[in-house]
Amino acid sequence: MFGIGMPELLVIVVIALIVVGPKKLPDLAKALGKGMSEFRKAADGATETIKETLKTDELKRDMDGIKESLLNGIVEGKKNAVSGAAPEEVQKNPSEPDEPKPHA
Repeated sequence: MFGIGMPELLVIVVIALIVVGPKKLPDLAKALGKGMSEFRKAADGATETIKETLKTDELKRDMDGIKESLLNGIVEGKKNAVSGAAPEEVQKNPSEPDEPKPHA
């Protein structure tokens, strides 16, 4: 626990007993325990909020990627329609002749 061994812990308890007094020490320990509990709850809540935010951001990125791919597909289709070429003609190998050679 925080690199504190048994000897150090005993010294802290003795000093706390001298400073606070034996009558108030149990109340102080109880208050410290409640404070630690509240801190833990707040830290867990913050962690959960961060996880939810990250999930929301991830979903948004996924949706943006889908939207972008759909828009790119529509734009590509419009380019083919404007050029008057069918999608098959656009993907045709440019080294191939446009018309077949007649066989004599």
